[in-house]
Amino acid sequence: MSPVYDCTTPEGLAEGVAKASAAVRDGEVVVLPTDTVYGVGADAFSAEAVASVLAAKGRGREMPPPVLVPSVRTVDGLATSVPPWARALIAKFWPGPLTLIFEAQPSLMWDLGDTNGTVALRMPQDDVAIALLSEVGPMAVTSANLTGQPPATTVTDAAAQLGAAVTVYLDGGPTTSNEVSTIVDCTGDEPVVLRAGAISWDDIEDVVIAARQPQEDAAPVSDADAPEAADDDAIELPADPAARPGTAARPEGDTHER
Repeated sequence: MSPVYDCTTPEGLAEGVAKASAAVRDGEVVVLPTDTVYGVGADAFSAEAVASVLAAKGRGREMPPPVLVPSVRTVDGLATSVPPWARALIAKFWPGPLTLIFEAQPSLMWDLGDTNGTVALRMPQDDVAIALLSEVGPMAVTSANLTGQPPATTVTDAAAQLGAAVTVYLDGGPTTSNEVSTIVDCTGDEPVVLRAGAISWDDIEDVVIAARQPQEDAAPVSDADAPEAADDDAIELPADPAARPGTAARPEGDTHER
């Protein structure tokens, strides 16, 4: 049985993070709590370690893991073409249960799977996760369960499913939520929700509209130039959430699961 470290005390947290950090630097797989469900992850810059995470879950390269980061400052080192409205979402909801997909920096030497040149980023609101990420940097992390099984909300749940495939387990107690993160594609002109989760589309829409409002005010158009009943920067939402232009159907499987 792989060791489990109780991170609910300062002493246990320090020991657990030290052991998990050493394991991550050695290219091994660890389990850690987050603000949604427990995650299983490894060094995002080690192709072999990322492959081990995917193997532990029983999934292939076609479902790449998201990357958890320790701070907002990390974003520009990993992603490019970050629109102002996406930065507004980060300012509002990070740390928290919001995963944002961007074009990846082309200079990065990593292999997360079949990402089509993108990267899914999230900063979790969990002290144990942040402590570990602050020590080792960005980690490829997905939910700590076998593919197709319920996500783990306790370290015991995670260990029962992943067993010896994980080198170190960090126990932060039961997670405060069993909801997954909301996933938003930020690679286009408009935000597209790929998976509904803990943050609603309405809340996302409010932030995006507010972020664009100063731009509208800074470049007003005359009544003669403006098209009737049109607002290019507004997001018009039908009453039916399934018909919303900013919401895409969830893809088959659990791609970008965190």
